[in-house]
Amino acid sequence: MLDHGGSDWMGGQVLSASFKFSPNTEGCMIFDAKPQASLQYLHRKTTVKELLMMRRQKWNSEQKCNPEPKLKSPKYEPIAADMSPQMATSPTSLHLNSTACFIPALPENAVMGLQETPQSVQLPAQEHHVPASGGKMTLFHWQVQQEAKKAEGLTPEQLCMQDSDGDTFLHIAVAQGRRALSYVLAAKMASYGSLDVKEHNGQTALQIAVATNQHLIISDLLSHGAQINIRDLWGRSPLHVCAEKGHYLSLQSICKTLAGRGPSVDVEMFNYDGLTPLHAAVLSHNAVVKEVRHLKNPCPFMISELALRRRRYVECVRTLMHMGASYGTKDLKSGRTCLHMAAEEANIELLYLFLEQPTSLAVVNVKTFSGNTALHIVSSLQNYRNQVEAVKLLVRNGADPGMRNLENELPCQLVPEGSVGEKVRQILKGKYGQV
Repeated sequence: MLDHGGSDWMGGQVLSASFKFSPNTEGCMIFDAKPQASLQYLHRKTTVKELLMMRRQKWNSEQKCNPEPKLKSPKYEPIAADMSPQMATSPTSLHLNSTACFIPALPENAVMGLQETPQSVQLPAQEHHVPASGGKMTLFHWQVQQEAKKAEGLTPEQLCMQDSDGDTFLHIAVAQGRRALSYVLAAKMASYGSLDVKEHNGQTALQIAVATNQHLIISDLLSHGAQINIRDLWGRSPLHVCAEKGHYLSLQSICKTLAGRGPSVDVEMFNYDGLTPLHAAVLSHNAVVKEVRHLKNPCPFMISELALRRRRYVECVRTLMHMGASYGTKDLKSGRTCLHMAAEEANIELLYLFLEQPTSLAVVNVKTFSGNTALHIVSSLQNYRNQVEAVKLLVRNGADPGMRNLENELPCQLVPEGSVGEKVRQILKGKYGQV
């Protein structure tokens, strides 16, 4: 194809229009592949850096020819701290349809003047306090206004339209971390009563936000009325997902947003495995403890990474207990409490956390469906690193070494042989000074 200068563009190279075409014996035009001698080299691509330099040189030459008075540029104000980190970069465009094309985010540190907000979408409740000086607004407010203008033409049918995976536009916007767009779409879908539409895994937009740890979007969706006590195909509530993945920021966002208003959060909901969110958090913490125990010659990065994961799950446990979750609740399959689960891995960190609670005496001797207490479980461990310390901790906080399970066994009868087992037996007999 010829460009405007009469040259043919092929494969990123420029061919001179003076190449000769000659007819053959059959009347077809033959292209002479040999360029003229005057053509020394092919045109090479101009880099972005060169284009910028050329543009600056052109601008400088124009300034010398036509000097103009310098204009003062407005001083930008800092963006509010509650802006989601995903908004710091320009998100990829989400094509809802041919008539609704959403623009990318504004560059950083840009603050626009206060404009009239579309009536269909209100500004976030937590950000109504706009600075009085000059009537300025945050970047998030401006983004909400722009996305609302682009989404004005969307019908209820388009908003509820689902792809092959069952995802709506809101599911996709949440997964991409586009907070302003998610806010606008959630407001519209809430007005039509379709905010809790599920995709093929039974997950609503709120559950997608929880799975991707979008704590600011979670707060926005809950403010629009998204249901928190809802299950996916595995019977998990949003709290279960937070507990399994260690998303303590999302848990704290749920706790803060729903505190004192709206429907109460069911922190004791069981999933299809018979576990509450607190059970899931304890088992996830146990998995990290087990991984640490089996590590051989770990590198410093691995040690710090595992320590960070442990802290995340501990924060999840603390947040769930703050929300009212009980560590004495039994799971539906074996009757284990969180204390039993922590004892299975001699998890000293969680045992300390549970036994320092004021109600620990009422839980420390609770039995499973097979009659085992937490002391039975930790006594039967096979030479675990923290087994001796875990037995000491339980006995000092009221665990009864004389309780029997359904097999009529005492904890001391379950202790394995070995040096560690001998220390455990001495603790169970009350001989602390010799251990």
